[in-house]
Amino acid sequence: MNVEIELKKAGIEVTDKLDTLTVNRISQNVSKKIIATFPNFGIDEHKTFDKLSRLNMYKAKMPEGIAEANYFYKNCSIYFNNHIADEDLEEFAVHECLHYLQEVKDSKHNLLKMGLCTYSTSSPHGLGLNEAAVQYLASKIIGIKPDYEKYYGINLYTPSPSYYPLECALLGELLYFIDEDILFKSTFFSTDDFKNEIIKNTSPRTFSKLEKLFDLILKLEEKIVLLNNKIFSIDENSSSIEKLNRKLNKYKEKMTYTFLETQNLIITSFFDKGFTQINDLETLENYRRKLYKFSDIIGNSQNYKFFDNYYALTMNKLEHKCNILENGGIETAVSNNSSNLFFRFLCKFRKLFCHKDSYSNF
Repeated sequence: MNVEIELKKAGIEVTDKLDTLTVNRISQNVSKKIIATFPNFGIDEHKTFDKLSRLNMYKAKMPEGIAEANYFYKNCSIYFNNHIADEDLEEFAVHECLHYLQEVKDSKHNLLKMGLCTYSTSSPHGLGLNEAAVQYLASKIIGIKPDYEKYYGINLYTPSPSYYPLECALLGELLYFIDEDILFKSTFFSTDDFKNEIIKNTSPRTFSKLEKLFDLILKLEEKIVLLNNKIFSIDENSSSIEKLNRKLNKYKEKMTYTFLETQNLIITSFFDKGFTQINDLETLENYRRKLYKFSDIIGNSQNYKFFDNYYALTMNKLEHKCNILENGGIETAVSNNSSNLFFRFLCKFRKLFCHKDSYSNF
């Protein structure tokens, strides 16, 4: 499929090409901001600018809600939505420029990798995780502040409130356990460091499932936007409206479910593995604090109580583990010593102050 056909299929209609001065200005400013945000990775500003300045950049008519800008690797071009003001082009260029910088091609110019996404198989995998990673980096480069938002009935804390908010919220949860520099290295240089770090802290199976869930969230977002556009384009009295709205609600319900499923997998995989590595009271206390503070960043929705239940169950296990460690590794029944009272107090405190809403099991 050639580029023209792909653009048409994506609903992109070119209206104008940006002049060389504008492309150079955007390329120079984006290069400077990347180096200023991530100064410790040996990125050469001149080489980065030189590469970005080779990009073609266009204004185009684009479907509403999908993206304000798109990078096409087959012709190394960025397409901006017509309604973006000239002074705002740079902000929307950052995400797409990062895509261009992260791509890895073979000698025949076939795309092999783009950050956390692999294209060497019949279909790309890791696309959702890579979009989240690129947007996370773009948000830091632009200076977007994390914030609390509500999408699909989920109250969440996301590093990117407006673009890929769900994926970035989940990525933020992964970064609770993995160093941000590892994410940057893998995203920018298309290495496996981030993947390997997740596997080290969980398992290969967990990483594979996380990758698929992120991809699913990305696909659901696209389906929801396309269906919304279709609903807005037809007469409100059309007989098909009700059917389309039912389909839209199903997609939204699936989105909520998939987000929470992904979050639950992150919780159980990382904290279960961490629990097995507790060999002394100091490690136990650090683990307890980490589990407790994780509640600050989780996404919550009506009828969600998975984390509360997991927290209560794990606190009971920690109490037992503490008892064993205090008795020199000897398995004993849980006693009523001060340590046990301390743990019970924390459980009660958690129930009273951390989740005031009433939720049921997810």
